[in-house]
Amino acid sequence: MNAKYFLIVLFSFLSFSCSKQLDVEPVSTITNASFWKTEDDANGALTGMYVKFRNLAVLNLFILGEARSEVMEWGTLSGTLDYDRYYLNTLNATSAGPNWQGIYANVNAANLIIKYVPNIQFNSEANKNYVLAQAYAMRAYLYFVLARTWGDVPLWSEPVEGYSAETTQKTKTPVADIFDFIKTDLEKSIELFPNLSFPDGKNRWNKASAYALKADVYLWTGKRLNGGDADFNIAVSACEEVEKADVGLLENFPDIFKYNNKQNKEILMSVGFKELEGAANNYFYNMYSGINAGTLDPVTGELIGTTSGGVVWTVTELVRNQFSADDTRKDASFLELPNPTYYPPVIVKGRGVLISGVRYYTSDIIIYRFADVLLMKAEAKNALGQDPSTEMNKIRLRAYGPNYSAHEFVDGSKEDNDEAILKERLLELVFEGKRWWDLVRFDKAFDLVPSLAGKDSYMLLWPIPLETLSLEPNVTQNPGY
Repeated sequence: MNAKYFLIVLFSFLSFSCSKQLDVEPVSTITNASFWKTEDDANGALTGMYVKFRNLAVLNLFILGEARSEVMEWGTLSGTLDYDRYYLNTLNATSAGPNWQGIYANVNAANLIIKYVPNIQFNSEANKNYVLAQAYAMRAYLYFVLARTWGDVPLWSEPVEGYSAETTQKTKTPVADIFDFIKTDLEKSIELFPNLSFPDGKNRWNKASAYALKADVYLWTGKRLNGGDADFNIAVSACEEVEKADVGLLENFPDIFKYNNKQNKEILMSVGFKELEGAANNYFYNMYSGINAGTLDPVTGELIGTTSGGVVWTVTELVRNQFSADDTRKDASFLELPNPTYYPPVIVKGRGVLISGVRYYTSDIIIYRFADVLLMKAEAKNALGQDPSTEMNKIRLRAYGPNYSAHEFVDGSKEDNDEAILKERLLELVFEGKRWWDLVRFDKAFDLVPSLAGKDSYMLLWPIPLETLSLEPNVTQNPGY
């Protein structure tokens, strides 16, 4: 990152974590009055927004989206790093998991762009619209994370640029209003993107991924906020818009995750990581074995390769047993080692790259890919009473190849179809930060997560950490905590 972009990221951070100003203005400082002048300033701020997003993707997006499901358990070779509070569902106000400060810092970066970029002179109006489209998509996605996690949350539609109780402390906004805001941002984003191309690759929001997000949002409100058929029809239409882009299923499932095949045709939006650029290892680091591969048989040792870290948590037997032996997604997702008492399964979906004997866990974190869109379309069609066989069988044909005929999906009742679609999402998207939110959307968390047995429904929302409540006195704790 060059010096100018560093200053931009620093400025964006300071604009969020504000303190009272001295009466005497410093002689040399970056201020909103001096910064937001040129197209380069806008593009630098956009880079800063994506840096903050990468900070979320390192770990917290997975924790919020999957860690409380039935997917993960203790890896036995290392400590738990307190991750057990997620898969055992023992969260409480004092052990609440991630706070939302980092997410709101990212929201603030988008808010700054949305406020100031319209007044900057660009080389072309299309360039300006492209910057704004990304900021609106980012803000929509971040509020989608917030609303699914905590329900009612404070709504910040303007950047925090100074300190006062009026500008830095808010009460919660009802979750239905948050979703109205998300949907408005999505419409603005989709309108501003010029077409379904990927001019800057797939590590930035684009029109296709904005449509995927729209489908996701309307599926959620259709099921969780009584949006019903109207929302399901919008979700189907959004998926059909994605299908018009230059995207598709790769022929071989393992190819999606090959390190030298990032941003492939299946990817719509991912968070980019790269070795030796200062980016931290992402969450896959604690899912990969720290054992010496030389102590295993040659074939397994070669599959694992040189490692670092240790298995802090791994995939549960409950989930492993749902993959059939002929499902090509199984070995591309995790590897079961000899003597499981000592060698727990390792997650290979994000195993990164080996360079000069060092493994870097810098696989990109996928936000949306085409298979996810097909399964969302199947879910929405089924909710409408339509046959989801076409979408389901596209997924299964790739997964089972020559054995597909034994796994062909046949349309059944709505309930049976929902069960099949939810399981297919597990097999297809496991470890991609989707499962917990899938379980909540389908209203199956208490049926399928053993650690939630006998617990109360308030646990579908997360507790707000005490540190957050101490910083935001107008925010109240979620019910039950």
